[in-house]
Amino acid sequence: MSNAFSNVRTIVKRELKSYFTSPIAYVFIVIFLFLTGFLTFMLGGFFELGQASLERPFFSWHPWLYLFLVPAIGMRLWSEERRLGTLELLFTMPITPWQAIVGKFVASWLFLALTLILTFPIVITVNYLGNPDNGIILTAYIGSFLMGGAYLALSCITSAMTRNQVVSFIISVVLCFMLILAGLPAVSTFILDVLGAGGWLADLVGNFSVLTHFSGFEKGVLDSRSIIFFLSIIIFSLFTTGVILRSHRAG
Repeated sequence: MSNAFSNVRTIVKRELKSYFTSPIAYVFIVIFLFLTGFLTFMLGGFFELGQASLERPFFSWHPWLYLFLVPAIGMRLWSEERRLGTLELLFTMPITPWQAIVGKFVASWLFLALTLILTFPIVITVNYLGNPDNGIILTAYIGSFLMGGAYLALSCITSAMTRNQVVSFIISVVLCFMLILAGLPAVSTFILDVLGAGGWLADLVGNFSVLTHFSGFEKGVLDSRSIIFFLSIIIFSLFTTGVILRSHRAG
């Protein structure tokens, strides 16, 4: 057990180092922080709302920000290994494929967590201007972290499927957009009015949306069903990534 943990930790360190020895990490962080600031204070109408809250001006943009930015992190995880021909070399090391998969995913998830932490000036600003419920803000951050992990895990699948990072990025965006689309009111209306289906089908489709499950976190609710939803996507996606990589090795 300790040896497995040590192997995962080695992979995590290797991946994190690869992020920060290239411009990728810095470009991503700058873009993410710029967009969160712009969307919060400009498009989000932070000052116009007249209340010390981050639910609408800040966190409501996260599902859409992650739609493009998270696949940009995940697209290189396995496609780069396949393109450079280092995938076989990686698996000849004294580690199991699962340790490599978990290590790479955890490293990219930690990088995303670091990026989220760097948005702390927004939290300081809202506390300076008012008296927000920081418990709700913390819960929303937890939900955002879990949602980002789900997006990232889906990106692991697409990255393992192809050597081309651009193709991986596009497929990841489509998959993540489907998770958003399922929770939009227009989709529920389409199911009810156009398809003539019952409300149960609209509710079922809506339950597969990240918007549905993230909304509770935004309101400060730690719903176990939403936590299980995001973790299930992560576990299923990493399992699928393992199946795809094994098929490449067998081929």
